[in-house]
Amino acid sequence: MARPREFDADDALERATRLFWTKGFEQTSLDDLCAATGLGRSSLYAAFGDKRALYLAALARYEERSVARIAKAFEGRTVRQGLEAFLAALIDDIVAGPGRSGCFIGNCAAELARLDRTAAARVRASLERIEAAFKQVLAKELGSGADVDALARFLTAAIQGLRLIGKTNPDRATLEDIAAVMLRCLDT
Repeated sequence: MARPREFDADDALERATRLFWTKGFEQTSLDDLCAATGLGRSSLYAAFGDKRALYLAALARYEERSVARIAKAFEGRTVRQGLEAFLAALIDDIVAGPGRSGCFIGNCAAELARLDRTAAARVRASLERIEAAFKQVLAKELGSGADVDALARFLTAAIQGLRLIGKTNPDRATLEDIAAVMLRCLDT
């Protein structure tokens, strides 16, 4: 009979997500993962598979949270208010420090996706889900008169850019200038 797990897999995945997000795939060793999760190698492998499988699971977790963050920011608000709230929270995270790791999805695209088809597909799917989340909230208010698809694609790309700038220049005024231009796109 197999022994029951004696750890919280969700907590271990959360810790691995934070580590991968901060250090990236290549710079995160198995020893780092064991230390962060509190698991031995055999438990880590039994629960999540290899390092790559754990990384992809962490990326999927990050995606889920990103989509939920978009929905929450727009909940009960106009499109403009929702985007303002979303961008303000993002900028606050960057300036305070936790957001300076950039976007985990963007980090994966830069580090792993160009060499790994599975990672590239995961990044593509993640960006498509984020774009779809923006489409959903935009379509409710803007309707058929606006090019909701193009606007959702633009917001997805612009947020990636904002996160990238924030990694190297976490200056609030600079980030707010970028956000202001993004908000002006709603005026056309």
